[in-house]
Amino acid sequence: MSTKPIFVATHPRACSTAFERVFMTQRSTIQCIHEPFGDAFYYGPERLSDRFEDDEQARVDSGFSQSTYLTVLERIEREASEGKRIFIKDIDHYLLPPNDLPASVAPSLHRIKRGVGTNGTNGEVQANGVNGDVNGHAHANGHTATNGVTPDTNGAVSNGSTNGVTNGTNGTATNGHTNGYSNGHSNGHSNGHTNGHGSVRPYPYDTPAETGNPTVMPRALQERFHWAFLIRDPHFSVPSYFRCTIPPLDKVTGFYNYSPLEAGYDELRRHFDYLRREGLVGPRVATRSDLSVEDESKFKKTTDEICVIDADDMLDAPAATIEAFCNSVGLPYTPDMLIWDTPEDYKVACDAFEKWRGFHNDAIESTSLVARTHKHARKTEEQFDEDWRKKYGPEAAAMIRQTVDANMEDYLYMKQFAVKV
Repeated sequence: MSTKPIFVATHPRACSTAFERVFMTQRSTIQCIHEPFGDAFYYGPERLSDRFEDDEQARVDSGFSQSTYLTVLERIEREASEGKRIFIKDIDHYLLPPNDLPASVAPSLHRIKRGVGTNGTNGEVQANGVNGDVNGHAHANGHTATNGVTPDTNGAVSNGSTNGVTNGTNGTATNGHTNGYSNGHSNGHSNGHTNGHGSVRPYPYDTPAETGNPTVMPRALQERFHWAFLIRDPHFSVPSYFRCTIPPLDKVTGFYNYSPLEAGYDELRRHFDYLRREGLVGPRVATRSDLSVEDESKFKKTTDEICVIDADDMLDAPAATIEAFCNSVGLPYTPDMLIWDTPEDYKVACDAFEKWRGFHNDAIESTSLVARTHKHARKTEEQFDEDWRKKYGPEAAAMIRQTVDANMEDYLYMKQFAVKV
């Protein structure tokens, strides 16, 4: 059974923070690390997103303006506890250049080589030879940030009145002991961008690409994780994310405009297929012995089966879905995982979710994960459009519709692999 760090890759507003809270109850055996890669993606000298590109002060105020992909991994190492299984939940598009741009390895990770950074055991990631040496200084503090990224609603996280859960952003981990992702100090700046200052955008990086790898993380690091996936129908996730970028929530989240590029489905699908091709997941599909995977012979085999959770399945049958997930990734399941109603549980959640303010309120105030009393009655597309017009106006509704339609194919593709309970 796998003991590697678990990396749950998801897109914004997929009920992922409610999902994560389940595993935060197991603090004696599981070390949860909440959405760390947004630090590098949005704010640091290797940032891939343009969201704060013209707002240097916001990047500085976040506390993450010096965070690189390497320092995020180093921070994970610091937070890891000896003997505990690492559980990371993160927004997958934090690892991929937006808008389907070609990927190359993040400068701070460029020197990680097979045989140098990947000969750990039990999921350890050792990268003692990593000294990114592109001009600049990149010591990240890894402390709390203020602005955040994507949560989620419309869930069934209890709390009595909360009928929404929030999703989260990115995560990646290492098995508790990552033995130092780097031996030296990473200077992860590229393209003449120094210390987050200047007018030159950090991406594209002046680093080589790995054939077929759509991410900025080398395969040598990706193979150390046990990958799993969480998805949700864009009809619910897209308007939920939109709501976090308009008044009154935008003043809390710090996200003052909606970007369809942050929907995250395309990136999740492309990364998922890469992991399948490389034999890092699959071809066996969790709970789906009846599923005939197309052209299975062209995929490499691994002991890590494909594990895709659909959030709406989880909200309809939380106990069975969480148990199926645990069985797939090698975690013990107990029914008390679905309850977090103590003051300590509340404090742990508040501390973990602080940096992405406004995105996780429902999940913070929840006390358990309970089944919805009624499954979603399927609406017609016209009914969805009318609901969005009433809530957000015709112009916003049109943007939501366009984004939903653009991502449905990728969602349905991933959905075919979802666990069945």
